[in-house]
Amino acid sequence: MGNICRSPTAEGVFRALVEREGLTEFFEIDSAGTHAYHVGNPPDERAQRAALRCGVDLGRLRARRVRGGDFESFDYILAMDRENLEELETICPPEYRERLQLFLSFAPDLGIDEVPDPYYGGTGGFDRVLSMVEEGGTALLEALRRRHGVSEGTPAAPDGVHPEP
Repeated sequence: MGNICRSPTAEGVFRALVEREGLTEFFEIDSAGTHAYHVGNPPDERAQRAALRCGVDLGRLRARRVRGGDFESFDYILAMDRENLEELETICPPEYRERLQLFLSFAPDLGIDEVPDPYYGGTGGFDRVLSMVEEGGTALLEALRRRHGVSEGTPAAPDGVHPEP
């Protein structure tokens, strides 16, 4: 919603996974919120601390709201929960609707399809979110590699692959 907890955590984790695999040239990774509550703010301190414990620095990220051009620019627009997915569906041009889906749809083995919002809870919620987005991000990367034939050393496609967690 506000782009300070789940989405920037997913962005940072996915960016780290892509970098570790040597695939940065194939991806444009960004996160955004469906509401303008925290535009310009860094991620929640609790999200930053949880991510840092796993070696992921979120400190440079800043919250922003989804823009109309995002639907055209990104091949994948992934929501953390159904409420945000529904919000995205209301503002997404019809020709880009197939780009919208839940982030955890790539990780069906988790047995859940929504990443819970940890904002009003304690630090344990942020650790849980981090674990979920690590598993979801790993599954997402594997799915994209299979679907688009992306591997280290493969020439980038002209349009590129632009997932957005």
